[in-house]
Amino acid sequence: MSRQLNQQRQEPRSRPLQPQLRTASVAAAPRVTQDNSARTFHPGIVHLALAMGGFAIGIAEFATMSLLPFFAHDLGVSEPAAGHAISAYALGVVVGAPVIAVLSARLTRRTLLIALMGFFALMNGLSGLAPDYHTLLALRFLAGLPHGAYFGIAMLVAAALVPTDKRTAAVGRVLLGLTIATTVGVPLANGVGQAIGWRWAFAIVAGLALLTATLVAIFAPRDVVNSKASPLRELSALGRKHVWLTLAIGAVGFGGLFSVYTYLASTMLAVTHTSPAMVPVALCVFGVGLTAGNIIVPRFADRALMATAGGLLLWSAATLALYPLAAANIWTLCADVFLIGLGGALATVLQTRLMDVAGEAQSLAASLNHSAFNTANALGPWLGGMAVAAGYGWTSTGLVGAGLALSGFVVWAIAAALAAREGV
Repeated sequence: MSRQLNQQRQEPRSRPLQPQLRTASVAAAPRVTQDNSARTFHPGIVHLALAMGGFAIGIAEFATMSLLPFFAHDLGVSEPAAGHAISAYALGVVVGAPVIAVLSARLTRRTLLIALMGFFALMNGLSGLAPDYHTLLALRFLAGLPHGAYFGIAMLVAAALVPTDKRTAAVGRVLLGLTIATTVGVPLANGVGQAIGWRWAFAIVAGLALLTATLVAIFAPRDVVNSKASPLRELSALGRKHVWLTLAIGAVGFGGLFSVYTYLASTMLAVTHTSPAMVPVALCVFGVGLTAGNIIVPRFADRALMATAGGLLLWSAATLALYPLAAANIWTLCADVFLIGLGGALATVLQTRLMDVAGEAQSLAASLNHSAFNTANALGPWLGGMAVAAGYGWTSTGLVGAGLALSGFVVWAIAAALAAREGV
């Protein structure tokens, strides 16, 4: 199939599509290969190059959380104030994803990916040189801008290289960079930050981002922009109810995972009564669960996409509801954290669903998915923190999470019913 796709991409644009190309991803439709005939790379190599960007982004996002006490002390601010740097990054993701997707409608995907990683490298490098707190705050906002747009475009490129029944697996491979970062990259960056200074963690991210830009320049297929592409066409996604329903599923249903993850360390110290040294172990187990989910779940999603999304929401609700019972023992806690991590594959499944319902506005819809998940990243910890502050204890975050997952399932049920009725 990949040989047939490569042969087809070398044909002039005026030639009608051949039957064998009809099994390719809808995401490939707006663009065709232009001058890659002299060098065609296996999709797996391209996916690896794109996943490297996810690895860099994952370290930037999660390692900053773990290094918060260190840069707070160095910059002379309280830890709650330093936490605003994390919020600034998340705000950058929410703002940057749709804005960049719309304004870059006339850029090729390959060019855009290289530019996004170059900008990401620059902002993280400058973050490591920030002389004061307010400068760091501004730089973290700017560093967050490329996050959602990169993932959205990278997943469209990855899906366009494989047949339709392999799209979710391709999307999952790109996200593996992020999940592996939570398992391996974040602990390493944290160790480097503690050993020789938090600024070096940002230097590592900058180096990885530059490596990604180089790999994309070498391996990503050269594409041309569809003559009809425009910001207005991208904005047409906002008029599609199935796009909004899919985004709502992620924004609500995924919040439960973040409700538990954010307060996991505090729960382990106050409820499980484990040593601080076990906290990185539990976080690593969570990352392993995320990684396993992105390897296993796409096999089911490519056969029954919406059913898999609904199943993942129920899975998350059940594993999050078990959290208060599992938290008393380190072994049961780690087992449940692993199971919760498996539910993180919802991001991959919903990304593929957006490809089906976005029509010609693929870039904006794909990028908005990451705005939705960063909304979940804000909603889950906020509601979980309210429960803890109200006196319900650290383990109440699991019940809050279960409620969010079930709320997401309600949205999914509405979306599934409308999709069945309308044949979408």
